[in-house]
Amino acid sequence: MSFLTGIAARAGATAQTLWDAGSQLLQPTLRLGVTGLARSGKTVFTTALVHHLVEGHALPALRASAQGRIRRARLDHQPDDVVPRFPYEEHVAALVKERRWPRSTERIGELRLDIEYERAAGWRQGPATLSLDIVDYPGEWLLDLALIDADYRDWSRRTIEASGRPARAALAAPWHESLAALDPAGSADEMVAERASEAFKTYLAALRAGPEAVATTPPGRFLMPGDLAGSQALTFAPLELSPDRPSAPKTLAALMERRFEAYKTHVVRPFFRDHFQRIDRQIVLVDVLAAVDAGPAALAELEEALDQVLLTFRTGRSSFFAHLFSPRADRVLFAATKADHVHHTSHDRLEALLRLLVARATRRTEAAGARVGTVALASVRATRETSVREGWDTLQAVAGTPEPGERVGGEIFDGKAEAAVFPGELPERPEEVLEGAVPPGSLRFPRFRPPKLAVDALGRSGRLPHIRLDRALEFLIGDYLS
Repeated sequence: MSFLTGIAARAGATAQTLWDAGSQLLQPTLRLGVTGLARSGKTVFTTALVHHLVEGHALPALRASAQGRIRRARLDHQPDDVVPRFPYEEHVAALVKERRWPRSTERIGELRLDIEYERAAGWRQGPATLSLDIVDYPGEWLLDLALIDADYRDWSRRTIEASGRPARAALAAPWHESLAALDPAGSADEMVAERASEAFKTYLAALRAGPEAVATTPPGRFLMPGDLAGSQALTFAPLELSPDRPSAPKTLAALMERRFEAYKTHVVRPFFRDHFQRIDRQIVLVDVLAAVDAGPAALAELEEALDQVLLTFRTGRSSFFAHLFSPRADRVLFAATKADHVHHTSHDRLEALLRLLVARATRRTEAAGARVGTVALASVRATRETSVREGWDTLQAVAGTPEPGERVGGEIFDGKAEAAVFPGELPERPEEVLEGAVPPGSLRFPRFRPPKLAVDALGRSGRLPHIRLDRALEFLIGDYLS
């Protein structure tokens, strides 16, 4: 980015910030970022959040709801016309009418929800409206922000070093074979660059098939290109480079470095400036159970990913002047999803494990004045609790409808019959999980279909069951509804 381009970008960001700050005086607005690491259920979270508020369902842990102060919530036109609208209606129909999980979104989406409420008793008592702008985006894009201050040579070295870890070596072997055949000082051949990039993307795809590992390996757009599919800004890869020798012009190394910088300029920085920098509150959804079942190495990867997530946030206390001169998120909530896959006796243990994984980063963030929270939740509860007999023992289990093709105890399900499953238990001490107390593959988590909802005499479906969704909302927006 040139000096003049940088000034123009900063001027544009300042103008947007001034507009946002001025709008706050007329109509309070809260921008909530919703993201998730691989397969964590962020689309389901956003859909369930909007559904409960729009339908006026009771949310006991959200104080404004418990006190009867929320009058109504309705969808409004989103403020950013160039951002795709989050397809709420399509997703809620999939959950409620078709009993299937909505398709994952691989690009940014936005939705505005106007919440009309009564202020709590005090000098501000009376009706008010909060505009909640929900910004839903892939977690892989969040980790791309670490590239803003990185240079190509250092990124190449760190990425290649990380691929040599024991848990990754086998996955990286084909890419390393391709890497060894490349000559960084060779000519900037387009076909060579494309083959190198494809080999690297294949390695990233293999990482993504494992629990959360891809979260620590940007670029995120390589697997979720969206409208950038086919762009040359997505055609680069790490190279084995000498640490103190600059790349000669018109070489493969120079080509890769130029495209790395183009990716930062045209992909990463606009996302930071136009979206991420304007977020007030953030929830990060995490499939901790999948990492637990994959073993200590996967948990170590997850801990590193969560640490990087908090490093990307310009966290701190929020105020009018903070938004005007230094936008920042003042609350970040980490949520361990799919809590309905284990018995309620393991819910607090799941949350304690997540709290342990983010403990180091949390201390650093809270010292800067921000709040970091953790919760174990199920945005949509797909199971109910039951018990099963195994020999002389009675085990605490969960029951639900496995998706077609799921195998439970040797039986393959058709998507209609129910199954009761003993998923296993989490240890009381979260440290035991990191020490290998849960053998890889010992937990049982079949994919369940969304629940079948009762229909009243007027043909209206009942509420989507959840676990602690209301507690997450209280942390994220409760103070704005006081």
